[in-house]
Amino acid sequence: MDKIKVVLGFDMETDIGSWTPWYDGLKNGTPVILNILKKHGITATFFFTGDSAKKNPKAVKAVKTAGHEIGCHTLFHETIGEALFEIPGMMPILPEEVENRIRLATEWVEEVAGVRPVSFRCPRLFGSTAVVNALENLGYKTDATYPMYYFREQLIPYHPAKKDWTRKGRMKIVELPNFADLSMKSKDEFGRDMDQWPLFRTESADKVMEHINGYIAFCSKKGVEPFLCFYFHPWEFWPMREGLIHYGEGAVMPDPFIIKNCGKYAEEQFDLLIGRLKELGAEFYQARQITT
Repeated sequence: MDKIKVVLGFDMETDIGSWTPWYDGLKNGTPVILNILKKHGITATFFFTGDSAKKNPKAVKAVKTAGHEIGCHTLFHETIGEALFEIPGMMPILPEEVENRIRLATEWVEEVAGVRPVSFRCPRLFGSTAVVNALENLGYKTDATYPMYYFREQLIPYHPAKKDWTRKGRMKIVELPNFADLSMKSKDEFGRDMDQWPLFRTESADKVMEHINGYIAFCSKKGVEPFLCFYFHPWEFWPMREGLIHYGEGAVMPDPFIIKNCGKYAEEQFDLLIGRLKELGAEFYQARQITT
């Protein structure tokens, strides 16, 4: 079997993504994640928003002390790239605003962490050519944003083109495709059912492994070594409130799958998932360690 490279990424943001302003999950879920990673003797990349780093310095310190990479995830989990599908009320940052926005987010994370992040991920995997060029100008080494489920072309890390971030080119930065099971037929107009988040907790680790094995076979036919980049969130490892969530001047109702089985079940299945990957002989990397 070909060597399997795995990058585990954790998007350090507010509870349930942008649907709440709270950090209960980050505060309580991060220690759970760190314990599991320590148990398995592996390291990962934690992508902090500037706001989450400033408001949770203890979590940043804990991640750094444990030997993990600290990356950046924008300033406030805003849509900084081009939206792949519409989310009401979440307008993207204009291309001419992107670089200054990322620069400020980088400075906020660096101020708390004491190290300058060199790995980035756009919220919801909504990236763009403007983002990649800004990251290159700011000295970033990797961008773990490429949504394989949507573009379905790049299977392994690559240097993007300056005029089209989804194509191979000569930029220094390395783009990391996020794992999706391209061996299956999608029933979603955007291909989101091929994206394996959050199947580990809505179903099980073994269900994810079915898709991983399918994708490995797909890669074998293509003649490429399997590369698996995952994204998780600390709030998934802490029970999230259900039903209507009210704050400010209104309320939101997240789709049930978004918060299903957050907490103990997610913890158990994530532990199992790492174990299953290790049984396949997978090698675990931080985002900054990946080259083409």
